[in-house]
Amino acid sequence: MGTTGLIYDPRYLEHDMGAGHPESPNRLRAIMQRLEQSGTLATLTRIDPRTAEDEWVTLVHRSEYVAMLNRQAPTHGRVSLDADTSMSPGSLGAAYLAAGGTLAGVDAIMAGRVQHAFCAVRPPGHHAEADRAMGFCLFNNVAIAARYAQKRYGVQRVLIVDWDVHHGNGTQHSFESDASVLFFSTHQYPHYPGTGRASECGRGAGEGLTINVPMEAGEGDDEYRAVFQKVLVPAADAFKPEFVIISAGFDAHRDDPLASMGLTEEGYADLTNIVAGIARQHCQGRLLSALEGGYNLTALAASVERHIQALVAA
Repeated sequence: MGTTGLIYDPRYLEHDMGAGHPESPNRLRAIMQRLEQSGTLATLTRIDPRTAEDEWVTLVHRSEYVAMLNRQAPTHGRVSLDADTSMSPGSLGAAYLAAGGTLAGVDAIMAGRVQHAFCAVRPPGHHAEADRAMGFCLFNNVAIAARYAQKRYGVQRVLIVDWDVHHGNGTQHSFESDASVLFFSTHQYPHYPGTGRASECGRGAGEGLTINVPMEAGEGDDEYRAVFQKVLVPAADAFKPEFVIISAGFDAHRDDPLASMGLTEEGYADLTNIVAGIARQHCQGRLLSALEGGYNLTALAASVERHIQALVAA
């Protein structure tokens, strides 16, 4: 068994897009309460996040976009960034801390302090493009972590597995021409944001290294397991990643209000086992997982707990 880290900070709760918004601070409250009450929290190594430095953020996002966020960040009220995404006074600090949480996770893994880490961060990140906020996301946390692992530690090949129910358009666009990142995504299709067709498979040097598997509404544990075993595992074996990152959205759960998929908590544990097996096979178990979606609080907390328990046992 390897040690498993947990990145969390109460300042993540200060990002607040208003009453009734599904991406609410209560998501993290539910997760932390569940982990504490069940005793799972006591099995984890706590890792403090840091505020991400712009030198790492701008490996993924354009400096003009980062400057715009800093310029528009409100001191009171809210500023709308797109139809679904806004900033409150605590949002930009939380976003820098969310990206910095993944950096701290990479540091802890590369130093051998932990083998894997779950980043209980918000705002989420996988919809954020180089130059725009989108779909509840400000900074693309996993993309920044991937670039950081490469630039800071000389990691040559990174595998990003995105099992959020929505396609990770921002992550795909960050790496679709890059031969050093394999991006694999399962997602309900057609569904927000409309990208993620199977024909989107990368371009130039990255051709063949974007793998999209559109899923049909209602598919659940058995279908997901089959896709991971038959598509992801062979692709990862050919790619031989040196670091593995999961965009861990839990909104493909059968009880989630924003989608129509059929995964259960046990399904998420099975997917975790498959991805952890890839990490164990190719990169000494090095695996970083970062929270994306998941909007039924009970299902989210239970799924995160099973995900973490599977990491602990990996």
